[in-house]
Amino acid sequence: MNHNLILGLSMLGTSIGLYLVPFCKQAILLVFMMGVLGISTGILDTGCNVLILHIWRGEAAPHLQALHFTFALGAFLAPLLAKLALGSAVPSENHMVTDVSNHSELTLPPAADLDVIFGVPANKNLLRTYVVIGTYVLVMFSFFIILFFQKIPNEEKTKEAAQRTRTAKYQNALLGLLFIFFFFYVGAEVTYGSYVFSFATLHAGMSESQAAGLNSAFWGTFAACRGMAICFATCLQPGTMIVLSNVGSLAASLLLVIFDKNHICLWVATAVYGASMATTFPSGVSWIEQYVTIKGKSAALFVIGAALGEMVIPVVVGSLQGKYPHLPGILYVSLGSAIVTGVLFPIMYKLATAPLHVKIQGSRKSEDQKALLSTSTFNDEDEGDYGEEGAEKEWNRVDFEMIEMNDTMRNSVIETSRKILRESPKGISS
Repeated sequence: MNHNLILGLSMLGTSIGLYLVPFCKQAILLVFMMGVLGISTGILDTGCNVLILHIWRGEAAPHLQALHFTFALGAFLAPLLAKLALGSAVPSENHMVTDVSNHSELTLPPAADLDVIFGVPANKNLLRTYVVIGTYVLVMFSFFIILFFQKIPNEEKTKEAAQRTRTAKYQNALLGLLFIFFFFYVGAEVTYGSYVFSFATLHAGMSESQAAGLNSAFWGTFAACRGMAICFATCLQPGTMIVLSNVGSLAASLLLVIFDKNHICLWVATAVYGASMATTFPSGVSWIEQYVTIKGKSAALFVIGAALGEMVIPVVVGSLQGKYPHLPGILYVSLGSAIVTGVLFPIMYKLATAPLHVKIQGSRKSEDQKALLSTSTFNDEDEGDYGEEGAEKEWNRVDFEMIEMNDTMRNSVIETSRKILRESPKGISS
């Protein structure tokens, strides 16, 4: 499908979902609307990465960092906006039911009543929050539709068709390992950001204000480092950034496990952990693009891995925390995920850099022919764009010219000899 069209439709679905969520008064309807939001944002998450790789190709690293910086910035600002809306909420008139005899009052009216299914929320600030964000997304939808109706030049299609397709020797294994890599990385990131408040208050003995500050320190350093990574990506290779992120995550999670109740260590290690986790995902996408041409299916594979990690690992940690509240399960999961990602990346690098023997033999096949051709012919041509077929045609042309030149020289010698014989009969004997 057209990139702009599918991203525009995903923005439209997100906007409609945001408009309708605050009006839902039935749990099943709210579940349905959250499902619509999940589908729309899932398409957006995959499509944005593919679109940037499609536009910038080998120079996509800074642009990917900028894209994921906006994700982090939104994750940092949206809760603050919701906090402002919910902070001024009027206390609900419904009180806790203390008498079992009042249980009958909680019986819901028939589902056919529209007032029960849909209703205006009592907190108007909450409604305005959803409306503002939904309107913002709707404006983005209009931009994508404008881009969709613009004519695409033919040069872009020609350029795309002429580009080489990068294929690693162990491409399927590489994408599978990247699936697991993002599963643990995104799962650990979301789990720590979700449970650090509860961990700080229940296990480390922090007050609620201190725990909220610790949570803000994680997401704040996360967003700030993603912003700085836009500049870093112009001078550092994606693989180098992944290695630095893995080392920082491993060191920070190890300190958190060892000094799990030291408040100063929690502050420092949480900030380092957030900064280290910031650049891994966009750097991973940029890194794999160097060895494998990423299209929709490939991008969907590792984005699904990230989404599964975001869904599964927090549930597992929540269950462990419920059964073993005295253990810092969130820290153990963070350390284990850092170890897994730290081990997987060298393996992926080894697979990605494995030589392609077939291609090497194919390139050597025409190497002798190219060496015998005139060097001036190839100085103006890029060897990668010239190709083996062009070299073969050039070789045939040179052969033909050599044969034609030999025939010309032979005819010239014969004509010269005949002319000499006609002018000087005495020279027959000689």
